[in-house]
Amino acid sequence: MRTTAKLHKRSGFSLMEFLAVVTMLGIVAAILVPRVTDSGGSAVAKTILRDKAMINATVERWYLEKGSWPADDLSDIGADKNYFPEGVPSHPVSGTAYTLNSSTHRVN
Repeated sequence: MRTTAKLHKRSGFSLMEFLAVVTMLGIVAAILVPRVTDSGGSAVAKTILRDKAMINATVERWYLEKGSWPADDLSDIGADKNYFPEGVPSHPVSGTAYTLNSSTHRVN
């Protein structure tokens, strides 16, 4: 005679298996969530640094080619399509225009 334990096939997960999977998912989430949430702020900061470096390099090129510094509001260098064909970049968060410091001729 067969026993009833052998007739029932095991289906589903045990509580221990379920807890092990939940624990592993929690550890993975604890590692990934801070990295994903921080990437937006660092991307904006890198964009600002890249824009400022590009504008500073273009301002220096303007000075070498024209012999004078561009206007502090970058209106003259922005109007010349040889320097910024797509226009002077603006601040990625506020959308305001970058300006030059009148004494250092660097982007504020």
